[in-house]
Amino acid sequence: MHPIVRLVNRNLTISLNPGFIIWQVMFPLIYIFVAGFAYTSLISQVPFGGKDLDYPAFLASGMIGFNIMNSTLVSGIIIWNDRRHGMFEQIMSGPFTRAHYILSNIATIGIVGLVSASLIALVGYPVFFESVEFSIITIPMIVFASITGSVLFGSIASIISTRLRSSEGFNVIINTVFLFFAFVSTAFYPAQGAPEPLRTAFYLNPLTYLVDVIRGGIFGNVTEFVITEMLVLLLVAAALFVVATKLLTKLDF
Repeated sequence: MHPIVRLVNRNLTISLNPGFIIWQVMFPLIYIFVAGFAYTSLISQVPFGGKDLDYPAFLASGMIGFNIMNSTLVSGIIIWNDRRHGMFEQIMSGPFTRAHYILSNIATIGIVGLVSASLIALVGYPVFFESVEFSIITIPMIVFASITGSVLFGSIASIISTRLRSSEGFNVIINTVFLFFAFVSTAFYPAQGAPEPLRTAFYLNPLTYLVDVIRGGIFGNVTEFVITEMLVLLLVAAALFVVATKLLTKLDF
């Protein structure tokens, strides 16, 4: 078995425990079917592109991107635990290199991101099926968003895990950063009508681009702006991946 495949299998085995899977499904379910329908008394329609969406449909599609981001915490946690418990030295004593370790982490978050996006898309489909406009590019756009978003946020989690040594600092920083990404984005509410500088902050947040690309694919709103967001997402993901790789290569475990 190839070393990268062996490491990916190890990463998935220690990451995809029943508790993690239940949390990845139950948390979005609560938002979609509780918050989504509860807020319809306050928010009846949400503009997106050239159409108006019911708020539950808007939220359910946003939760796909949110869950992709949330699942990439796996990358940072794996690296952190390997540093803390001396696992990296044990891995390096076997037939593995740092390149194997880095590539296996990227493959892991890509797989977890795709699985997470698929689960939430299936769960949320009954909510947004009336507004869906599937086309030949819908699935490729969702796959693109899942992989690119996983690499982007997984790289951020990896960078944080390499720069911090205390468990308290790691937990505080990574949860604060990802909480900011979650709520200062278009995952839960539209940018239209938001006051400045909040609206500007939305578009400094990569989760906004991730969510917009997913919504564009699901609801048939592939505009020039959405294509630009795809390019920005790709460029930011590539840049962060390079930074994370360099830090992991030079890291003294």
